Amino acid sequence: MSKLQPLPLGIAVGVLWAIYVFSVGITAMFGWGAALVDALASLYIGYGASLVGAIIGAVWAFFDGLVAGVIVAWIYNTVAT
Repeated sequence: MSKLQPLPLGIAVGVLWAIYVFSVGITAMFGWGAALVDALASLYIGYGASLVGAIIGAVWAFFDGLVAGVIVAWIYNTVAT
C-alpha cells in the first residue's frame, strides 16, 4: 500500500483552494457569489470583493488548504497502515 506525501498534498490542496477563493473574490466584484465572500470574510481577515481583498483571501486560503492537506495525508497514512 502506498502512502501519501503530506507536504506535496498540502501544497496542492492549498494552491487549489487559493485559486478558488481568489476567483470567488473577483467574481463577487460583479455581484456573483457575494454571500460566499461575506461568509469567508468572517474567517479570512481582509478578504473581500476587490482585487486586494481577493489576494489577501488567496494567501489565507493557501495556508488553510496547506494545513488541511497535510492533516488529511497524515490521517490517511495512519489509517491505511
